[in-house]
Amino acid sequence: MQPAVRSVRDILVSAARAELLPRFNRVAHTRKADGSVLTEADIAMQERIADALLAQWPDTVCLGEEMQSAQQQQLIRSPRPVWCLDPLDGTSNFATGIPYFCVSLALFEQGKVQLGMVYDPVRDECFAAQDGQGATLNDAPLQLTDSGHVLSQAIALVDFKRLEPALAQRLASATPYASQRSFGSVALDWCWLAAGRGHLYLHGRSNVWDYAAGQHIFRAAGGHACTLDGEPVFTQSLTPRSSVAAVDAALFGAWAEWLGVNIK
Repeated sequence: MQPAVRSVRDILVSAARAELLPRFNRVAHTRKADGSVLTEADIAMQERIADALLAQWPDTVCLGEEMQSAQQQQLIRSPRPVWCLDPLDGTSNFATGIPYFCVSLALFEQGKVQLGMVYDPVRDECFAAQDGQGATLNDAPLQLTDSGHVLSQAIALVDFKRLEPALAQRLASATPYASQRSFGSVALDWCWLAAGRGHLYLHGRSNVWDYAAGQHIFRAAGGHACTLDGEPVFTQSLTPRSSVAAVDAALFGAWAEWLGVNIK
C-alpha cells in the first residue's frame, strides 16, 4: 500500500489547523491514569483524522493513542495496514503554551513502517518519509551528512525522566556531550534531528505512537539509531522502546560506546 503523501498531509494539516491552533494555550486539561496530560484537542484530532483516513482508505485500520488499551492491543495485531496516530504529541507543552507539539502518523504493513509523517502546525513544517524514498521537510529533501563533531562537541536531546536512575546520574556527573536539551515531543525530537537540529538522542521509554513516524523519518534522512539493548528501535507492538541515536556514523559509534550499547 502506497498512499499519496500529499493526501495524507492534507488530512493532518487541515485537522491541526482546525482543532489544534485555535485551542493552543486556551484549553483545559485532565490527567490520564499514567499521569500524562489529556485535552479535548487530543480527542477531537484523533476522531477527525481517523475518520478521514478510513474514509479514504477503507481497507486499513487506525490505532490512536487515546483509545482504550484493549482496542489498541487488538488493532496492533491486525492483518490489515495499520495507521498509528498520536493526535497531539507534546500535550503538556500544548496545554501550557509552549510552541513545541505536533501530530504524528505512521503506516505499518507486514511489520514495517511504510510511511511516517509529522506535522508541526506552529512552524507549518511537515516532515515525511515513505519506505525507500528518502525523507523530506515541506517537500525539500532531508539528508544528513557528517556533522564534523566529536562527542564532546555534540548537542544531545535527552529525556532524563524515563532513564534508569544510574544512567541519568552518570550523564549528570560525567557529561560526555557539550550541552543537553529536553523539548517535550518525541516525534518532533526525531524530526529535528533529521533536520540537523541537534546531534545525539536518548530516550529511556517511548510508545510506538510517539516514535514510529519520527524514527522512520530520521532513518530515511540517514540517521543512525538503536535501542539501549542494541536492537532496531521499531517493532510493531505496544511494548515501550528505548532509543539511542546520532546524526552520523562516527558520533553514533562514540555515543553507543559511552552508553555501553552493543549494537546488534
